[in-house]
This record gives sequence, structure tokens and C-alpha cells, in this order.
Amino acid sequence: MSLSPKRREEIINALRRGTVPQNSLDTFAVGLERFEGALDEDLKKVAEGGGVFKAIRGEYGCGKTFFARWLADRARQLGFATAEVQVSETETPLHRLETVYRRLIERLATTGTPQGALRNIVDGWFYTLEEDVLAEGTVQPDDAPTLVARTTELLEQRLANVTRTAPMFSAALRGYREARGAGDNAGAEGLLAWLAGQPNVAAAAKRLGGVKGDIDHFGALSFLQGVLLVLRDSGHPGLLVVLDEVETIQRVRSDVRDKSLNALRQLIDEVDSGRFPGLYLVITGTPAFYTGPQGIQRLEPLAQRLHVDFQTDARFDNPRAVQIRLPAFSLDRMVLVGSKVRNIYQEHAQAPDRIATLCDDQYVRDLASGVAGKLGGKVGVAPRIFLKKLVADVLDRIDLFPEFDPREHYALTISETELTPVERQAMGAADVDDIELEV
Repeated sequence: MSLSPKRREEIINALRRGTVPQNSLDTFAVGLERFEGALDEDLKKVAEGGGVFKAIRGEYGCGKTFFARWLADRARQLGFATAEVQVSETETPLHRLETVYRRLIERLATTGTPQGALRNIVDGWFYTLEEDVLAEGTVQPDDAPTLVARTTELLEQRLANVTRTAPMFSAALRGYREARGAGDNAGAEGLLAWLAGQPNVAAAAKRLGGVKGDIDHFGALSFLQGVLLVLRDSGHPGLLVVLDEVETIQRVRSDVRDKSLNALRQLIDEVDSGRFPGLYLVITGTPAFYTGPQGIQRLEPLAQRLHVDFQTDARFDNPRAVQIRLPAFSLDRMVLVGSKVRNIYQEHAQAPDRIATLCDDQYVRDLASGVAGKLGGKVGVAPRIFLKKLVADVLDRIDLFPEFDPREHYALTISETELTPVERQAMGAADVDDIELEV
């Protein structure tokens, strides 16, 4: 698969920083083929108006974030909107669903808008409503007052179910449209911010839409219903939401942890009940979150909902199950990923021939082995720092300096300052068995 220079740069720049790219992850994904069929079935179900929940399980370094972004990229290619929310004790506590909703809207992405897509989606929806009104044949395109009035009626009809539980959602949309029509951009922006769950919206903007207060825990769920309806009505078959690193709730106070687990149970039950047609909800977490005493086992109803038997050989894991586990990275798999990254880099490099010669498959394997060796022999912890070293320390230098030969001029070094806590722990372990990855 050939990438555009822009896409290639996005991938290489992210890897150079030691982060996971947002798009085109299928170009260097390895070992995910086994999940494709089941996940495509899920996406089809969501596109047909269903709701799906999926829990992703894997050790640190096995690629949970990569998997989630790969799935999101796959969904966007089908027209879905997506949002990735990092669960955090301080920034995005799971038990505060109004905060989760706000982060979700901030990170709302479509194929054409990588982040903050709410405005484009809402404007596109109003355009669709106007087109539907004109298609009725009862209103002339140049009859603006009648067109606005009929479009407002259609808005209320489409949002009828949401209005019963969250009347201020449609009120804010109506106010936004009226403000835009009147040229009041400040008022329109304020109402859109309020609709997105932002706090501290000016009182004048709220009065313009006839809304008050802020979105609370329960209002957030109703507003999510409204967003799903607007998405579907404007041509998007669904919304994929990833709640990443949910295992962080294991480290909070016990009362907050219990509230967070109950909020997760509530979300799962609401998806299963059909309240959110068009929603694909994904969570990621370490095995300790699913099996340990401070994770879902702490709330029996949640543990029952997410239980999957993983005693069988991993080759026979069911990708259709509510919980799926990702395989740990092997050295061969890491080398294959590295080779694919090298090929992506080489495609638009200044010195592609030098890259092919000096960074061949054997050198990629040697570098991968070296990185894993410095991290206590724990291959599963190594992929992130390996790819960062491959791009920033080796490929960039081959491309920039005609005299550079990595076998002659480069010695692998890893500083503690560039490592995550788990990677530092692995590097400092005297023995592989000393490496503790769980909370």
C-alpha cells in the first residue's frame, strides 16, 4: 500500500516522538488479521443501528493503544466518527461521565477533521435538514423564513426521543442555528461550547439558547444520545469511542474506584439495552484490571458481564467475545513491524538506496534484539522505544548524512529520561522475573 507524503510524515513523526500514529496504521500492523472479521461484523452491526461494547486486554507494550487507533482508523474509513479518551484520575475520571463526555467531544474526529469535529458535524446536519425540507417540494429555496421554520420543525421531530430526556440539547442546537443565522458568531460559539460540555460558558450565550447550568453526570448520557442521532442524520453510520487505560482507576481512592466501576457498568448496560444506537464503545486495560482485586472483580455484576475464559490455548481465543486479549510482542513480530516502518520511511526518503543497504532486515533484527536486551530481555516492553530508536537514531541519520553507517558510527544507548516508568523498571531489573508490570 503506497502512502502519500503527508500520511508518511504523520506516521514517521509520531514514531520519532515515541507515540502511536493516528492514521494509516494498517500499513505496518502485524498480527491483527485474526481480529479483522469479527471487528468488521461489529462495525456493520453498529452501522445498522446496533450498539457494541468490546474490552481489549493486554500487557504493557503489546499494542493496546495501537490496536484501538487501528480500529478507529478502520471505522473512519467506513464513515464513522471516532473519539479516543484517556482515562485519568485528574483529567478524565471515569466516574464523572460529564467530563468523559466533554473529552469525547473535544477529540471527536472524522475522515476530514482529525479533532474537534463537532462544529462541522452540526453544520453538516443543518445542511442535511434543509436539503430534506427542499426535497419535500413544499418550500421554495428563496423563501428563507419558511425554510428556517420548516427546518426547525424537522429538527424537533428528529430529536423528539432525545428531547424527552434532554430538552436542552435541542434547545441549544436551535439557539446555535438562530445565532448563526443572525450573524452572532460569539453567541453561536458559546452555545456550541455548552453543547460540548465545556464549563464557564458565558451567561449571555446560555440565555440566547434558553439553557442554563452545566451538563451533569446523567445529562451527559442523554447528550450522547443526541450526538449519535445528529451523526447518523448527517451521514455518519456511527461513533466509535475508545476509553484507553481504564486500569488507572485501580490507583485511585477506594470510593472513587467503586464509583468508576459502577459508571463503567452503567455504560455497558446502557449500550446493551439499545439506548445508544450507533455506538461502538471500546475500553483497554491490563490483565490485572480484569482479574485483580482492585479491578472489575471488585464489582461482581461488572465482572460477570466481562468474564471470558482465557484458560484455553490463545490460538483459539474467540474474537467475537466481549473481551479479547492481544498477544504479547515476540522478537520476530517486532522485527516485522520495524521492517515495515523502514519501508514506509524509505518510500519518500532522500537516500532510499542507502537505507535499503545500511538498514536491512538483519540490522533491524540486531537493533530490536539490542533494545530488548537493555530492557531486561522483556521484548513485550520494547516496541515503543525500539521504533523511536529506529526512526530517530538510525533512519534519519542514514538519510541526512552520506557518511553515516549505523554499524560503524552508532552505539545503542537508552537513557532513563526517555523511558516510561514500566520501561525504566524493566531496564533496572536484575532478572526478567523481577519485572512487575501490574498495579
